[in-house]
Amino acid sequence: MHGIRTAAQAKAWLEYQGKSVQAFAREHGVDPATTYQVLAGRKKGRRGEAHKVAVLLGMKHGVIPPEAPYRPED
Repeated sequence: MHGIRTAAQAKAWLEYQGKSVQAFAREHGVDPATTYQVLAGRKKGRRGEAHKVAVLLGMKHGVIPPEAPYRPED
């Protein structure tokens, strides 16, 4: 298993790929603001969208559960 990236390493990884935070967010279907917040350390990535971002950036180990389809109540 690979090591966990720090925020600085995740930013460098994006730069190495020539991707902006915006492009990364669009590519993975996540909110750009949340991505910036995870990279800045304002969100820790413990649950929800921040968790997904942190896992995708390699800043934490974890799984991204499939999103449940929306089913309105009858």
